[in-house]
Amino acid sequence: MSDIPSSVVLREVGPRDGLQNEAPVPAARKAELIAALGTTGLSRIEAVAFVHPKAIPQMADAAEVWAAVAPAPGVGYSALVPNLNGARRALAAGFTDLEVVVSASETHNLRNVNRTPEQSLDGIAEVIDFAHRSGATCQVIVATAFGCPYEGEVPAERVAAFALRAVADGADSVCFGDTTGMGSPPRVRRLTGLFRDQAPDSRLALHLHDTRGTGLANLVAGLELGVAEFDASVGGLGGCPYAPGATGNIASEEAVYLLQEMSVHTGVDLEALLEVAALAQEIVGRELPSRLLKAGPRTRLSV
Repeated sequence: MSDIPSSVVLREVGPRDGLQNEAPVPAARKAELIAALGTTGLSRIEAVAFVHPKAIPQMADAAEVWAAVAPAPGVGYSALVPNLNGARRALAAGFTDLEVVVSASETHNLRNVNRTPEQSLDGIAEVIDFAHRSGATCQVIVATAFGCPYEGEVPAERVAAFALRAVADGADSVCFGDTTGMGSPPRVRRLTGLFRDQAPDSRLALHLHDTRGTGLANLVAGLELGVAEFDASVGGLGGCPYAPGATGNIASEEAVYLLQEMSVHTGVDLEALLEVAALAQEIVGRELPSRLLKAGPRTRLSV
């Protein structure tokens, strides 16, 4: 427990990971959501993805969305890219913080980007080099890090090896993605510990889903090993279009509430974030899974 950091950084991924799993949302409303999130104290927001429109049509308007956003002071905005072409588009749009993904599962990677993981890793090395030559940073996300809906178990050693390859190729940070919510605290501890043993000075983040109700428990498991960067999605939006049954990410407001209860600083105004969660629910036109959005924090009294 002594390794728990006194503060953490939450990256809000609702505008990208969340909205890519909904019916297409107008660009103006996406920009509205991004702008509202920028007022809550969040320091990092994943805004859009520059992917092929046939693969994920919900992100086809990425450049238009970003052009409509007035960046909030002190907030870092990132874009997800699948390859070098996506990186070029993101940098041309004005982003200087990129994320690129490889799945530890071969089947999932083939369905996601039509490449083997090894081919993806080779391409990612080019993206990292291009980003750095352009003055940008690049995070490598290893997806299906805790299991695959097509292959089942994914050996932690394989996941760690992919992450270590990314570090060797110059990645600014690595993120383990629980793409399908198959993670559990013991799995988080094992993979995090394995990577930390071999790359103790590398930045590590966790991208957690709550598909099976273990999302916040997995956050605590990572926190106890000193992880200080986590992804979360407003209202619990999210999932994965290439992973059947993979429901939303951990809800940003639930993560903030839990961290506050643990005296871990996030810099986020919880009440403001709950208002944005309500906005997200209105934008997508369905009830979101966030329990805190329904119940409110324990400090909110009935009148």
